[in-house]
Amino acid sequence: MVKQCRLILENGTIAEGTGFGSEKTVYGEVVFTTGMCGYQESLTDPSYKGQILIASHPIIGNYGINDKFSESPSVQVTGYVVREACRVPSTMYGHEDLDTLLKRSGVPGISELDTRSLIIGIREKGVLRGAISFDEDPQDVLEKVRKMPYPSDSNLVAEASTKSIIRYEKKGAKKVGLIDCGVKANIVRELRKRFSVVQVPYDTPASVLRDEELDGLFISNGPGDPGHPELRDTTIRTIKDLKEELPIMGICMGNQLLALAFGGQTYKMKFGHRGVNQPVKHRGRVYITSQNHGYVVDPQSIEGSGLEVDQVNVNDGTVDGMRHRELPIFSVQYHPEASAGPKDTTFLFDDYVKMLEAKR
Repeated sequence: MVKQCRLILENGTIAEGTGFGSEKTVYGEVVFTTGMCGYQESLTDPSYKGQILIASHPIIGNYGINDKFSESPSVQVTGYVVREACRVPSTMYGHEDLDTLLKRSGVPGISELDTRSLIIGIREKGVLRGAISFDEDPQDVLEKVRKMPYPSDSNLVAEASTKSIIRYEKKGAKKVGLIDCGVKANIVRELRKRFSVVQVPYDTPASVLRDEELDGLFISNGPGDPGHPELRDTTIRTIKDLKEELPIMGICMGNQLLALAFGGQTYKMKFGHRGVNQPVKHRGRVYITSQNHGYVVDPQSIEGSGLEVDQVNVNDGTVDGMRHRELPIFSVQYHPEASAGPKDTTFLFDDYVKMLEAKR
């Protein structure tokens, strides 16, 4: 049965389409991604928590769902917006379709919308608050959208982070502490290939990590505002306490949290970078990268901190990587683990191995 549904934006846009997934009203920040594939990875990426995601590719769901491609145990987006939802996918990867995945996860979707027009509007005006609604009066929903707080006003990292310590042993390998701010599964896989890993909640104090006798510290990706007060009191404080004791690598939010720990600042972008084809200049070369972030480091704010920008986005010049001039610390704004996406920069994990080996 076809179920009518609406996408309602704070600017007054009310777009009618066909609902799929879970039939319920949800509220969130509306963003878009430009990836042509990897929709399962995007849907299960904890960095999308609190967001209604629009896919720019015109047909989504044409290949089946397979658990090995998930970046977390469940769908993380608040809602999903597509031009066309494929109802009968290829069984090349799996048999479950997009509708079933969203239903199983309690997440609504809406299709048959002019996603091109919606994305152009976000690019011109910036991200918007919005809702996907099935049965409620659209004007009532619009009023709620306009009064709702932005999802990033909440500590989304606390929702996405592990609640207990998880250990992965690798015989004879260096031991790395992973501060989980909403880590993607493929980051954990890349670390486990190279290290023994102790995955800890985002608010773990430095004293607990010192007791682990670590060889290095890793700071993961995650959702929301990196400058949230609760992160300043926990994760950022821990990084400050350990930044001169351990080699550190950070990815995405990890890049931003490192900048804040050294006295820098971040700011919210107009519509962010979300896709698998972002060009980054590093060491005289351009690499194609997978990205998913709405905040970025202010390069002027880290002047004199010891950190220096050593990677930039070719499209807009924003900070895509930093390195400390003296301490064994580096970070990137993009995702070198790249699932799904290009694997051009997985060598950065090997660079981190060399950094730990050099510190005796």
